[in-house]
Amino acid sequence: MKILIAAALATMACQASTAQEMSYGEAEYLNSCAVCHGLHGKGDGPLGEVLLKRPADLTRLSERNGGAFPYSRVFATIDGRYALPSHGDREMPVWGRQFLEEDVKVYGPSGGEIVTTERIHNLAGYIETLQD
Repeated sequence: MKILIAAALATMACQASTAQEMSYGEAEYLNSCAVCHGLHGKGDGPLGEVLLKRPADLTRLSERNGGAFPYSRVFATIDGRYALPSHGDREMPVWGRQFLEEDVKVYGPSGGEIVTTERIHNLAGYIETLQD
């Protein structure tokens, strides 16, 4: 499994490195999300086949929300720190907690929270650009 993940991430990194410039949101997406959701957000990432529940097709979020991108819901889903346990298990990682652990080490508690929040905003903004 670890070899599969490493190979998938290496392939995506090579593909991403051919781009001249990318936004912070796109880089975060490629680093944290593409392995499950796929390079273009269709839910067809290399790990999608081994998960119990197939990852969501992120390109159809606006379509499934009456044509409006559900920014706040996407932000909250990515963050995940404020989800109610009574709503059931999460299939995806709680990125807010994982990002915060990394960011606190570099920026301290207050700075870490600010950087984590910005990372999630950048990611949600990039996902908005994937809409069909």
